Amino acid sequence: MPDIQALVNDFILKLKRRKIEGSQATARQTAELLRAVVSHQRLPYTNQALALLDAVRDIGEQLIAANPVELAVGNIVRRVLHIIREEDLTSIASAVDGLGLSTNSDDDDNFEHDDHPILPAAAVAAAARSTLRAPSLQTLLEGLPESALAPRPSSSGGDSEGKSKCISHTAERKKLKHDVIEAINELIQDIETCHEQISEQAVGLIHQNEVILTLGRSKTVKEFLFAANEKKRSFRVFIAEGAPRYQGHVLAKELVAKGLQTTVITDSAVFAMISRVNMVIVGAHAIMANGGVIAPVGINMVALAAQRHAVPFVVVAGAHKLCPLYPHNPEVLLNDLQCPSDLLDFGEFSDCMDFSTSGGSPLLHVVNPAFDCIPSKLVSLFVTDTGGHSPSYMYRLIADYYSSDDFVVERRIKS
Repeated sequence: MPDIQALVNDFILKLKRRKIEGSQATARQTAELLRAVVSHQRLPYTNQALALLDAVRDIGEQLIAANPVELAVGNIVRRVLHIIREEDLTSIASAVDGLGLSTNSDDDDNFEHDDHPILPAAAVAAAARSTLRAPSLQTLLEGLPESALAPRPSSSGGDSEGKSKCISHTAERKKLKHDVIEAINELIQDIETCHEQISEQAVGLIHQNEVILTLGRSKTVKEFLFAANEKKRSFRVFIAEGAPRYQGHVLAKELVAKGLQTTVITDSAVFAMISRVNMVIVGAHAIMANGGVIAPVGINMVALAAQRHAVPFVVVAGAHKLCPLYPHNPEVLLNDLQCPSDLLDFGEFSDCMDFSTSGGSPLLHVVNPAFDCIPSKLVSLFVTDTGGHSPSYMYRLIADYYSSDDFVVERRIKS
């Protein structure tokens, strides 16, 4: 049996040292770690869902603090918390169904089932009011008529009934954990196949003889372009080099190796070349709740150029990059300052470092931000593994993937 805390510490160390490259790999490993946490968590007799939520929340807070810039970590933690809540709600609904209870309906056929008492809708709502409460008789049968509360005759003795209840509670605990693990497995599968799901939509967006512009190097964009090329679509790609790391040079080599017509341009030439472009396709670091995008630095300039020349601006990203937070939330670290040596060589500018103001601060400062924040009004379409969506539709996806109770992941104060 692996030591969970050792696994957590090892993963936290990787996050702090930035040893994991890419949001997809980070999201997948985060989900795998949380799956192990759920699998080895010992559940109490009652409040099983609450115990799982606390365990995942405690680990999740440590992971988020290790690398707050990588928003995919927090996204996966919130997804797992939402999964636990959903599975607990499902188990409560199943428990209500197991009691042979039904809600009121206008269908006349319901009156034929006299052996099952009929519940008003308020009673079922009361039973599922909170997914964190244990499925006790009080919470499940709140608001039932007296006929439903009357004890049913049992052919077995009290001892056998107590044993059956104990076995039933044990089975419920195992089922909740099993269902949560299965849902996390599906989440991991979605993360691993997100590029394939997104690439399937390339043929519907990229047409013959079009000119596509991108900036830097995004694996999602690369697979998207490869998929269109495999369908025998002939198109040209303009790649802004993405200074100062010049990842666009790497992407250009990869596209040429696949037989794609590729042109590398400088970042400052985007406005000069945008009039020849039919569509801009870029990747994203994160998609925020308001439809805004956190993307590699320089993409905001591309988005402004696309808007000025009425060129569609398309963002391709997996659903694990969808963040339920807004850019102004204090939990969101919008940017990360990279090493100044990417811009200036210290040997060439060492003589400038000697000059300083009377206060002692140097006259020369080097700022190398990693990301841009693109407002939603500049985005034409989001292409995710669930399909194409407009920026105004992001709130619907957030409601499907996250619970509002988990937007802020924080450890509860223990007395």
